[in-house]
Amino acid sequence: MQTTTTFQVNTFELEQKVKNMYRDVALRPQEKYHFEMGRALAEKLGYDPKELDQIPQEAIESFAGVGFFFNYAQIKKGDKVLDLGSGSGMDAFLAALKVGKSGSVTGVDMTEEQLKKAHRLSKQNGFTNVTFHKSHIEDLPFKDNSFDVIISNGVINLCPDKGKVFQEISRVLKPRGRMAIADIVSEKPLATHIVCNATLWASCIGGAAQQDEYRDAIEKSGLQVVTMSNNNQYAFISNSARGASKQFDVKSVSLLARKSKSFTNLLKVFL
Repeated sequence: MQTTTTFQVNTFELEQKVKNMYRDVALRPQEKYHFEMGRALAEKLGYDPKELDQIPQEAIESFAGVGFFFNYAQIKKGDKVLDLGSGSGMDAFLAALKVGKSGSVTGVDMTEEQLKKAHRLSKQNGFTNVTFHKSHIEDLPFKDNSFDVIISNGVINLCPDKGKVFQEISRVLKPRGRMAIADIVSEKPLATHIVCNATLWASCIGGAAQQDEYRDAIEKSGLQVVTMSNNNQYAFISNSARGASKQFDVKSVSLLARKSKSFTNLLKVFL
């Protein structure tokens, strides 16, 4: 499913803005951005401080997520987990604690500096069940039915073609696999001047899909939304971001979806 934003935003400019912003997030987490970052944000969103103590603190410093979803993900020992837009690795490392040695976590990101940092932290801290790969999340380099769980935190809104992202998620999920994510959506359709602002896209606002369209894109991909909730603890901090989010009721949500059996059977017919 493609929304009008696909045709309005300059996708090349957008990708460069996103890469530049999240390069800075990796290298200079102490700088000021449109959004909150770090451990204080993670704990406010609902992350367990005891679990945060068990992973690399540098990964937490560069955490720029928008919500909490591990209660929905229900990751267990032996699971194969894919983290879309894994950044410096905070969520991937937390997932690694849960899957244990019999499971695995794969992170993907398109920003070199984030990947380098995640690789370094993984090696330095002995996370042998985690790997990181360079990839766009709308074109994943994995086989069909590869993962039990897919997670993502504040990243899908950065992609112009969200329908393609959810189609890829559905493709690489195992039958009855689950997607647990946090993301930014809007209650009202965004105005053109917001959608065309690549800086606001990179700040997780300009690409916010209207929530009904967002849910529709998920379900058209063969995933069934089980539950969705607002993350009222999340808020933008810059004046421009706060103004745009207030005008269009931009908000953070967490949700759980499962790959439907009927879609899995339909794939078998056509493949």
